[in-house]
Amino acid sequence: MNIKLVVVGKLKEKYFKAGISEYAKRLSRFCKFRIIEVPDEKAPESLSQAQMDNVMEKEGQRILSKISDREYVYALAILGKERTSEEFAKELDKLTTYGNSDITFVIGGSLGLSPKVLKRADTQISFGKFTLPHQLMRLVLTEQVYRAFMINEGRIYHK
Repeated sequence: MNIKLVVVGKLKEKYFKAGISEYAKRLSRFCKFRIIEVPDEKAPESLSQAQMDNVMEKEGQRILSKISDREYVYALAILGKERTSEEFAKELDKLTTYGNSDITFVIGGSLGLSPKVLKRADTQISFGKFTLPHQLMRLVLTEQVYRAFMINEGRIYHK
């Protein structure tokens, strides 16, 4: 199984890198895990709607260039469906049972994801209505993927 995160922007904070690295190491016994960073679009602080759309479109093109047709894609979006950890684990297990061995998660930049990326996604997932920095979301998502594997194995980590 292959799990890939396609994310906008570089991760600079050492503490996030350390946490993600730890969960990536743990995930290595279950899957091939990798993170692909695409450049974020430089933009001034205040943007018109047209400028925001342009930024999301450019970042969206970069994201889509890293996704193949065979991949099952989760787009992280505030308006996506919320799941419990158990529901998420069951969903991943079901996907792999039915032949989806390439699963990709997409985390957009500060403005979110372009409509084209959301359309390409097979499903949208939300981790709640809070707005979180996308750097922190990488760590949270990586931990939840690891938790899903542990739940599916019936391991004590989840408790």
